[in-house]
Amino acid sequence: MAIARGDSGITLGSKARKTLGQILELQGSQTLLSITTLSEAVGTSPSTITRLAQSLGYRGFAGFQEALLSASMVKPGSFYLNQAQAALHGGDTSSKRRATQLCRENQANIDRLIDAFDTDSFDQSVGLIVNAPRVAVYGIRQFHSFAAFLTYGLRMVRSDVALLDANALGIAEELASMDDRDVLIVASCAPYSRGVAEVARISAECGLKVISITDRASSPLVDHSTAVLFAAHESSFLSNSMTAFIALAECLVNGVAATIPEDAKAALSKRDKLIQWLSVE
Repeated sequence: MAIARGDSGITLGSKARKTLGQILELQGSQTLLSITTLSEAVGTSPSTITRLAQSLGYRGFAGFQEALLSASMVKPGSFYLNQAQAALHGGDTSSKRRATQLCRENQANIDRLIDAFDTDSFDQSVGLIVNAPRVAVYGIRQFHSFAAFLTYGLRMVRSDVALLDANALGIAEELASMDDRDVLIVASCAPYSRGVAEVARISAECGLKVISITDRASSPLVDHSTAVLFAAHESSFLSNSMTAFIALAECLVNGVAATIPEDAKAALSKRDKLIQWLSVE
């Protein structure tokens, strides 16, 4: 992400960044054992990969390969049909064993979240959320529930946070009411929602600050983002596993609260009083 924003000392063109993103997605794969198989997997030439390695500061492919092979991430799996096959495989496997497998996979996704935690991007995201007059959150299908959860959490500690197009009054109309001081948080992972990527792109072109929560460096959300946060979702669940994304949302809410502790305390105290006054059970 730092390379894409131009914040590092490394400069890569768009094609090189895309190739790097594809290679990073193959971490843990046997494809990395040969520059030939790797080049075939990402649709480029061995010489191009060598030049990319050198641009990243390695003397050649060997050093780059060693770094990739030592990484803890595993190769992402396929999607819906393959996900279903993985979840349903096992025949007479006990329900506890299947549940244990899925829970262990989600634990591994949270471990990846911790291992790959980008402090600079996280702190930048928290700062953007804290300082924005208005924050909107957008996701569809499964990520609509994620967006709703994050909106609920952020509203606990700061005002003017809303789901984008929550009342179906129009995305364009709501974006038009925001300006370059405001922040849009978008969320999607493979297979990516084209509509979410388009909203991110157009919002960035209109001057909004965009925080993307996604899964990979090659995600279509990355190039349009002021800040990006990554979470893994590889598991045998029938669809995208949301566990690591929800954990990341909780981290963001706590991070915002820790940055504005007095305001957060006042907001939570007011919330408690209103719950009592309204006799909410």
